[in-house]
Amino acid sequence: MRLLSIQSHVAFGHVGNAAAVFPLQRLGCEVWPIHTVQFSNHTGYGRWRGSVFAAAMIRDVAQGMAELGVLAACDAVLSGYIGSVEIGEAILGAVAAVRTANPVARYSCDPVIGDVGRGVFVQPGVPQFIRERAVPAADLVTPNQFELEYLADRATPTLGAALDAVEALHALGPRTVLVTSVHTEQTPANALDLLASDVDGRFRLRMPKLPLNASGAGDAIAALFLFHYERSGSLAEALGRAASSMFGVLAKTQEAGSREMLLIEAQEELVNPTRLFVAEKI
Repeated sequence: MRLLSIQSHVAFGHVGNAAAVFPLQRLGCEVWPIHTVQFSNHTGYGRWRGSVFAAAMIRDVAQGMAELGVLAACDAVLSGYIGSVEIGEAILGAVAAVRTANPVARYSCDPVIGDVGRGVFVQPGVPQFIRERAVPAADLVTPNQFELEYLADRATPTLGAALDAVEALHALGPRTVLVTSVHTEQTPANALDLLASDVDGRFRLRMPKLPLNASGAGDAIAALFLFHYERSGSLAEALGRAASSMFGVLAKTQEAGSREMLLIEAQEELVNPTRLFVAEKI
């Protein structure tokens, strides 16, 4: 499998491509990363150094790959944090180039907008671009609950409301939806749910809630889910394998008291998770 991953990148820590590329490679996937930024560390530290790359650079790199004739071998495109509307347009341009070369290639959009407790944390104009341009272009989207509510323009206090919001997201275009970090009135206080939906049905996976907030977990699980979904074609299997691996990595991160995900130290969890979770059809 060959994936083009267009995301931010950090030298230290694991967010964006630094959270997505290694897990994919560890599973045997050929990954072609294009970085939208190069920072010293993620912005959660409060200070960082580095640069946001121009949209022209992203277009140039994608064009160079097209000229090599390799895009026909690309199975899917994965995008994450979009730093500006211009960068978003460059990403969609790359998606179009891949689809021209390989019409069956899928586009998976992780619609990074914000999170519960933090609100919207992307640049003005980006949330609207994601809802109006990126999501309709995507085959697969992986929002968290906050992003689901923004994109579907409705609250999700109950499981039924969350499923209605997922249907509203399908109506925008994506055939497959994965919602992470879901907590509704039906979710126990010590647990988190993940919801997934495609033409084969709707599935929920419940796992224990760990007492940590590791940056990059959403980036990593979006990559894992795309890989397993592409490989197996099964929504339930992709959900179970991605969630089990992510839980294993985060559990070891929590045990070590690390602020950063221990993707390298816990890499066996990516291949053979210690604890297996099974998705249930709902």
